[in-house]
Amino acid sequence: MSFDRSLRRFGFVSGLVTLTLLAGCQVRPLYSEASGTGERLASVGFGQPRTRLDQVVRNQLVFLTSGGAGESAHPVYEVKLSTRSTSSNISEDEDNDSVSPTGVPVPGRVRVEGIYTITRISDGKILKSSKREVVSLIDVSGQGYASLRAVRDAENRAARELAEFIRAEIAIALAREPQPQTVWQK
Repeated sequence: MSFDRSLRRFGFVSGLVTLTLLAGCQVRPLYSEASGTGERLASVGFGQPRTRLDQVVRNQLVFLTSGGAGESAHPVYEVKLSTRSTSSNISEDEDNDSVSPTGVPVPGRVRVEGIYTITRISDGKILKSSKREVVSLIDVSGQGYASLRAVRDAENRAARELAEFIRAEIAIALAREPQPQTVWQK
């Protein structure tokens, strides 16, 4: 009987400890109205692209951060972005790089890498600087144009996915920014 009582006490005490720990957690939605992250995302400006791939990622980021309203006329934050792409075959043992001996397309991959920096324009403080990488799989055929088009399509897919990752990281960095203080006047 005493073992049963001590088991109950242990369960009760562990339940209280668990509830106390959970009460201390502060979980809130990233895009909640109270955090102001949506407004901050809409106030992000993006640097000018240098390559076609930079342009694809930038256009997707502008759409994602502004909700389709276009880039901010008076940005508070600036994102500088640089991307590069590499493509390769998955199976390196083939003699011909574009098609297998049986005429079947060879599987390949396109890797898109993006390096970005988020800066507060008012004081030039860097909020986050990071590198992200996305891989998109393709089938490389023996036809020249089809292979080029497959690589281009894979770059576009990977660029859109890269923009999603970068937008999420921008939102997290901006959510950590302190709320601007509102001054009330009579």
